[in-house]
Amino acid sequence: MTRAAVLTGLGGWIPPVRVTNEQLAEQLDTTDEWITTRTGIRERFVVEPGTATSDLAVHAGRRALESAGVDGVDVLVLATSTPDHPCPATAPTVANRLGLGPIPAFDVAAVCTGFVYALATAAGLIAGGTARSALVIGADAFSTILNPEDRTTRAIFGDGAGAVVLRAGDAAEPGALLGFDLGSDGSQADLITVPGGGSAQPAASLTDRDDLYFAMQGRPVFRNAVTRMADSSRRLAERIGWPLDAVDRLVAHQANVRILTAVGGELGLTAERIVVNLDRVGNTVAASVPLALVDAVHSGELAAGQRTLLCGFGGGLTWGATGLVLPELTVRPLPGLTDRTLTGPAAGARI
Repeated sequence: MTRAAVLTGLGGWIPPVRVTNEQLAEQLDTTDEWITTRTGIRERFVVEPGTATSDLAVHAGRRALESAGVDGVDVLVLATSTPDHPCPATAPTVANRLGLGPIPAFDVAAVCTGFVYALATAAGLIAGGTARSALVIGADAFSTILNPEDRTTRAIFGDGAGAVVLRAGDAAEPGALLGFDLGSDGSQADLITVPGGGSAQPAASLTDRDDLYFAMQGRPVFRNAVTRMADSSRRLAERIGWPLDAVDRLVAHQANVRILTAVGGELGLTAERIVVNLDRVGNTVAASVPLALVDAVHSGELAAGQRTLLCGFGGGLTWGATGLVLPELTVRPLPGLTDRTLTGPAAGARI
């Protein structure tokens, strides 16, 4: 038997405050049409004052444990770029609040690729025999680092958390993570950034408060996102022996509907094989891939036995992909979502 990490539980959580495009249009120089045609996003959910990333992560983690039918794991890996504090890491707080005991718990920071990186980290611990089980969470409260006057970033990002439980098992069984393709390009680190607040630009030295907010260079990010996610998915599929035309579903980072459409085109995947839920939750950063999984599994769009590619792209620049045959899962729906508004990645978007 080849030891592998097997997905056995899945859960997600979004905060209760819904922000529609119409509401943003009342506050900023934008319109519902402008946002929808450029991103495919119609609404997103944001945290209330006093709600932290750890709160989102605890809710999602609890649901994933419930889905797996377990009350404990050997390790917790939390992917986030909005930790509760610069120090300490947020994962130990989450582990404590979930009652997991003195297990190893740590954060992974790879922005929107964070969940895939965290999966790879946990899978390596399981494959190497260090752990028998793991809780992997992607959680971000990205609304807390957005400039309130920036119509572009406020239209794109939402808050949330998604989580999976992994256990040691056989690489041949459903749910096994079959391999990973990971990469980075630090020469383009300035494309996606929060410039201030770290050791390079300490908060006390800043003269421009805007340096504490998230910033992104849209056009080069778009090009890189399409190329990196498509290439990583292609390499991963080849590595695990999957012809691309045999892939049933692609669950990619939910950044922009046009990016999803372009990635699908690069891989030869039709719209029906690309999971989309960004229309209702926006770009939830490290939470985006697991939240899309939760939504697709609960709706029946993604079913047991389907060959599923997961891929992400984010700041760093970072990217990554993994694949699995989806196992049987019991998943609770994401709270507060409206009915679907898109029928496929291209619906309502200008390509």
